[in-house]
Amino acid sequence: MRALCRVSPAGHPGGRGLRRRIRGRAVAVLAPAGLLPVLVTVVALVPVSAEPGTVVISRACAVPPDRRIAEVQGSGTASPLTGRTVRVEGVVTGDFQRADQLSGFYFQDPTPDADPATSDGLFAVARESVKDVKVGDRVFVTGRVAEFDGLTELSPVTAVDVCGTGTIGPAVVVLPRAAGATFEPLENMLVTFPEPLTLTDHYDLGRYGEVTVAAGGRLFQPTDREGVDPALDARRSLLVDDGSTVQNPVTIPYAGSQGVPRLGDTAPGITGVLTHGFGAYRLEPTQEIRFLRANPRLSAPLPVGGNVRVAGLNTLNWFTTLGSRGATTAAEQRRQLAKIVATLQGLDADVVGLMEVENNGQTALQALVDALNAKAGAGTYKALVHPYPGGDAIHVAAIYKPARVTPFGAARSSADPVFRRPPLIQEFRRAGGGRPFTLVVNHFKSKGCGVDAPAPDQEHGQGCYNDERVRQARAVLGLIDSMDLPGPLLIGDLNAYGEEDPIHTLERGGLTSLTKRFVPEPLRYSFLFDGRSGELDHALAGRRLASRVTGATIWHVNSDESRILDYNTEVNPPGLYQPDAFRSSDHDPLLIGLNLPRGEG
Repeated sequence: MRALCRVSPAGHPGGRGLRRRIRGRAVAVLAPAGLLPVLVTVVALVPVSAEPGTVVISRACAVPPDRRIAEVQGSGTASPLTGRTVRVEGVVTGDFQRADQLSGFYFQDPTPDADPATSDGLFAVARESVKDVKVGDRVFVTGRVAEFDGLTELSPVTAVDVCGTGTIGPAVVVLPRAAGATFEPLENMLVTFPEPLTLTDHYDLGRYGEVTVAAGGRLFQPTDREGVDPALDARRSLLVDDGSTVQNPVTIPYAGSQGVPRLGDTAPGITGVLTHGFGAYRLEPTQEIRFLRANPRLSAPLPVGGNVRVAGLNTLNWFTTLGSRGATTAAEQRRQLAKIVATLQGLDADVVGLMEVENNGQTALQALVDALNAKAGAGTYKALVHPYPGGDAIHVAAIYKPARVTPFGAARSSADPVFRRPPLIQEFRRAGGGRPFTLVVNHFKSKGCGVDAPAPDQEHGQGCYNDERVRQARAVLGLIDSMDLPGPLLIGDLNAYGEEDPIHTLERGGLTSLTKRFVPEPLRYSFLFDGRSGELDHALAGRRLASRVTGATIWHVNSDESRILDYNTEVNPPGLYQPDAFRSSDHDPLLIGLNLPRGEG
């Protein structure tokens, strides 16, 4: 049996607020705050079919709530009523009931209490099969109070009764949060962040539909530059989810007409329900999020001038051996190679230092040169032979344009065991003679903590093996001195951010960071880790050569791009791949301009 109610505006004669008429008897009902008063008239308690413009109310709506949502939430991180069965009232603010969503809905008390420490929202674990609700429904929900992964919810839910409609206005939240404040008082509530928010992390966009945005611009690694406040960065950040439990979705969230958003793109405002899961507060959007392309792609690196161009590129495991570190299939390998070649063509450098090339003699390196020359022209590039590549699965390498520069003498390296991936050292001069410079390609020990990592980590936020990277930096300085290298130019993935000990060691040893000198600080980054950008890839020059550097730039074709755009086929959505430079690796390439006059020995 259901009661059929016709809804009339509050201005209906004889009514003030809400009135419920049951069998000719009028009962006054106060209008909750935030709801427009309406006149609700019960026609009959008989089985009927809903007519247009009517609201169907269950007989169960006569059973009143026994608790307020604020009582269920409490003023702490966990509910004081955990394990109790309660009946509460609210208006639905977020509907995520489908099995491929969160299997429930959010609802909020339209008459919040006066305590700012208590949230007025709640999550009900109730799929459509329990009761299908929609945003704006006024519901009475009966269920057991539970805490799940830090979230206060009702589970299981034994009854959901739709008892009218209502509206909830979002609470306005401005970032950064105050020091010491958390999102707990807003848990499960409808909120809006009206300020522009910058995309600062998209690592899990394609996997879980998650991104992180921040007020005041992207986040940077605290050891990459001065003035970074990690505590403030945490308070100005917001994790945004897509309300879905689907992993690796075919349709990518937040991808608009301009494609998959890049780091640095900006959303003019975000509205949704603030919730908690997987160890973090997060926003489940209730309105479409549109990122504006505030960080457009550059089809070519910025100009660096000079008459010799030198580049550095971490290839992200270019392997010709399938199923090892690089591609797992021949199709993936072709896709990977096409992207690396497009990057090298865009750089158009005369000399390129390469990292993460398979250490299998000249096989992988020559395959890359052959593919590049197939696009650039036969004989455009040649590969150097590393005299001592070491025993690691990857090694450093270099290619050059013989029409532009000439190797002077044999390539050299070092057998010092401090180098897990020994450097490649080669002196070059412009074709036809002139002042020399010496390319020193290096790849310092990675930051990841392996089984032989020092423990505990006492490296002041610089990751594991910091001492080893410092020793490698000192060893490079020793090679420059002992080999009397003319015009040394160190290029490589040094696995150290700009203000970490290895970089300071090289700078104190007489080398100048060219990116610090030429690249504006907001653009001085080459890698994304844990939602923070920073520069792991460096170019440092000796004093005399530094005076002949005409420019330096970092071409942001990789770190700003989502990993779903790379060559992999296992999980990336079909149709996104393009044989271009964007997301050819996880490191951005850098480019240096040198002015090397002829006629000088």
